[in-house]
Amino acid sequence: MLISLKWLSEYVPLSLPPKELAERLSIAGAKVERILSHGDEWDGVRVAEVLEVNPHPNADRLRLVTVNVGDGENPTVVCGAPNVAVGLRVAYAQIGTRLRDGHTGEMAVLKAAKIRGVDSTGMVLSEKELGLSEAHEGILELPADAPVGEPLGDYYGDTVFELEVTPNRPDHMSMLGIAWEVAAQTRVKVKEPERIYNETGTQAASQRTSVTIDDKDLCPRYLAGVIERVKVGPSPAWMQERLTAAGMRPINNIVDITNYVMLEMGQPLHAFDLRKLSGGRIVVRRAREGERIKTIDAVDRELTPDMLVIADANKPVAVAGVMGGFDSEVGEGTTSILLEAANFDPISVRRTSGALGLRSEASIRFEKGLHPELAANAARRAMALLVEITGGRAAKGLVDTYPAKRQDTRVVVTRKRIEQVLGVDLPTTAVRTALTDLGFGSRWVPPDRYVVRAPYWRTDVLQADDVVEELARVTGYDKLEARPLAGAIPPPYHEPVRELRELIRDAAIAAGLQEIITYPLTSTETLLKVAPPEALEVHPPLKLANPMNQEQSVMRTSLRASVLQSVVANLRRERGTVAVFESARVYLTNQNDLPAERELIVGAIAGNRTGRWGEPTDEAIDFYDGKGLVEETLERIGAEVSFGSGEEYGLLRGRTAVVFAGEVRCGIYGQVHPQVASQFDIEAPVFLFELDIDALLGTIRERVLHKPLSRFPAMIQDIALLVDASVSAGAVTSAIAGSALVVEARLFDVYEGAPLPEGKRSLAYQVQFQALDRTLTDKEVADARQRIVRRLAHEFGAELRGG
Repeated sequence: MLISLKWLSEYVPLSLPPKELAERLSIAGAKVERILSHGDEWDGVRVAEVLEVNPHPNADRLRLVTVNVGDGENPTVVCGAPNVAVGLRVAYAQIGTRLRDGHTGEMAVLKAAKIRGVDSTGMVLSEKELGLSEAHEGILELPADAPVGEPLGDYYGDTVFELEVTPNRPDHMSMLGIAWEVAAQTRVKVKEPERIYNETGTQAASQRTSVTIDDKDLCPRYLAGVIERVKVGPSPAWMQERLTAAGMRPINNIVDITNYVMLEMGQPLHAFDLRKLSGGRIVVRRAREGERIKTIDAVDRELTPDMLVIADANKPVAVAGVMGGFDSEVGEGTTSILLEAANFDPISVRRTSGALGLRSEASIRFEKGLHPELAANAARRAMALLVEITGGRAAKGLVDTYPAKRQDTRVVVTRKRIEQVLGVDLPTTAVRTALTDLGFGSRWVPPDRYVVRAPYWRTDVLQADDVVEELARVTGYDKLEARPLAGAIPPPYHEPVRELRELIRDAAIAAGLQEIITYPLTSTETLLKVAPPEALEVHPPLKLANPMNQEQSVMRTSLRASVLQSVVANLRRERGTVAVFESARVYLTNQNDLPAERELIVGAIAGNRTGRWGEPTDEAIDFYDGKGLVEETLERIGAEVSFGSGEEYGLLRGRTAVVFAGEVRCGIYGQVHPQVASQFDIEAPVFLFELDIDALLGTIRERVLHKPLSRFPAMIQDIALLVDASVSAGAVTSAIAGSALVVEARLFDVYEGAPLPEGKRSLAYQVQFQALDRTLTDKEVADARQRIVRRLAHEFGAELRGG
């Protein structure tokens, strides 16, 4: 929102320098993003009057323009602007003035020039050359009463605040809304604009039109005013100047008035050509199946029955709260208009605007929620301006359809609550003064409370703490005394599942995985890529009532698809390892109204291994790389887990392991089946794990036990074993690792096939022997190795290969 201080001063005295005022507003919650000043850089630019316009002797498109600049010299400039005319007040720059180039936008010093053989002593300027806008097709036209010879900065200069408007403050999208903020910060009174006008029409508005609201839930109030004998033309220069400062392009006096009042008061308005309304009536209803409308941007749009429209007796003439229709817009031949000032449901406007891909200044304001009373005040203000500027005759009264009047918002706030939130007991006079300065009504009810009435433009004030916030803003957050907390500190509230989830997230990141965050919404088709149809029959995904698109139409029952989608996206950009995980909930249907929410951590690893210095290699990630990441992650949180063979839908048989914590199944790990991977356009092997946080919860040690590192050297030997194919590699690993003098046992090769006997496989381990108190001898290691082989032979029927 652009706020012109020159315009703002019409409603409230401005006593503070712009920079200080911007700081005060920002601290109070009306954040000023930028301060734009027009006029300080216009040295050498004066108001001039065009005296003569003559053809250029050597160029058809150029003209010689003689101007009066107030010093009697009357310089002549070469000008190609199509709108230059005798009597026009313009901005004239003398030689040596620093200006913005109208074509490149760069700053340059104006020099004397000869254009097509004719000297040009200066320049008449466009808005772009003055830095006012990007318009440079014609010169800036100043008001007819602009004083000739006066520096342009003194007459036309302005300071504009660019505000960041928060979603709950629609009042900050109006000049009056900011005026109330300034009034509260500087202790001055707001001067509201005139809303009284003469009704000189021969008929009442209710005789010229009628309003019917079919969908009262989407349109709480609709006002219509009628003005006849209007003359469409340019709006006054002062209005055009203010609209331009606010970033709007002037169109004609009627459209400009509706935009002006919208910027002034925050209420969108629309003017219809009354003669183009079939039956001269207004019907507010939902669109019918198959209806279409051509909006004023000349685009033909298809409507759906959930969209609210403004219709005449036969057809839609506007999309409610978004944009008017092309066929009923005001034009040069308009003589009678119907002024609309209405209140629309913000959710309906937002959905319609999004569905049509059409955001307008009106829809942006309606989306934030406006009070019905604002429509009535804005209608009267616009009617007053229309009578004054167009010369039209206003019909008597307004057609005001207001089925269920909305009561004023009244909030009770106690003195104790104010002190509790702010830490200070504000005097009654200070509270009431602050609220009055903001436009609130207040009444002190002894012994301890205030009854506060929120003004109609403040739809964000609904409860006691909202009022307390207003007091804090006006008092000044920096002026509130800092006090320590009183009373006992409440005991900590433990959430075991959340705490474990955060612990695993930290552990996974430390192990080398990258966390991702994806949308909880997906599609049934995507879920079927990673889950069998019968799983979705048991837990059918919850469907959204109003999805934005089909790809995000249901709540996900699995994290696997979103993780695999992230893997393929990263594989396209990286040559090295892609190791990602997501910690989130899945939503499973149950007997109750609410879904069962399970906390899961799902991750995947793919791509190539990285070298010692982080460089990518040509070695592909294998089963054990991913398994090692899972083991390290769980080891870091103190979970003692084991892996057993298993099967899982979507994972490759023979390369899938169930993760156990004791006897509890807490997850799954394995290679994604190539057919599943291909559905995500993944060609390389990808390994996926899924951990259930609830299942892990009861298996974690309260503290992680650490073993001291030995300062004596280790001896590493390989052991290759021949075992039955049914023997678990994890069980063999655990048996070796639990042997005396063994500090680590790592499985590095599994082989089945010729020349091994059928039903047998080879397991190859790298075993590290080490002691804490001495360097091991060769005999000690040989004895330990022999004991391991005997134990494995006894427990698993293992045979030592090659020895």
